[in-house]
Amino acid sequence: MTRLWAVFRKDLAIELRTKDALNTMLFFGVVVLVVFHFALRSGDVDPRAAAPGVLWVAFAFAGTLGLNRMFAVEKENGCLEGLMMMPADRGVLYLGKMLAGTVFMLAAEAVIFVASLVFFNLTVWGELPWLGLVFLLGTLGFTAVGTLLAAIAVNTRMREVLLPVILFPVILPVLIHAVEATALILGGAGPGELKLPVAVLAAFTVVFGTIAFLLFEHVLED
Repeated sequence: MTRLWAVFRKDLAIELRTKDALNTMLFFGVVVLVVFHFALRSGDVDPRAAAPGVLWVAFAFAGTLGLNRMFAVEKENGCLEGLMMMPADRGVLYLGKMLAGTVFMLAAEAVIFVASLVFFNLTVWGELPWLGLVFLLGTLGFTAVGTLLAAIAVNTRMREVLLPVILFPVILPVLIHAVEATALILGGAGPGELKLPVAVLAAFTVVFGTIAFLLFEHVLED
């Protein structure tokens, strides 16, 4: 637990000092909202119906930018090998990186979500607890897979291009169910209707997280 916290705190301290990933994620996410806002404004599309897809597109692409930086700092400074020599199970490194990535992504999502309320003129006070749960589950599933694939992509020359290419096909079930659950919440669905999609989303997150945790050690060895 101490070493997990050390990895998490290291990544958090580096990002809070440089803010490279967070600034990029926020800028890209807000740009996506602006583009979709003007694209949908001229049509007859209900903003509340379009918002779930737009939100998760912004979350996914912003999150990918953050994941690209997850191992890049150690790789660029020649510290990745030293990090791998840490006297602890490789799963500790995975969990520390994944939790740090989740915190960064949730922070970016909070700002993007607030901006979406303005762009799409949404009022969601009553739905915030359910939205928070879906955002948390979807983000955990995204970073669980993304951390594993970022470790694979970091050793390639074109990691910025490779990561989204290998990440999005794998993470598609999580994104689909996250969009579906978000759409039901914004559509006014009750708790009874939300239990199944949220449970399915949670199941995908647990399964993907478990598989990624078990494979991470072999990825670093290769």
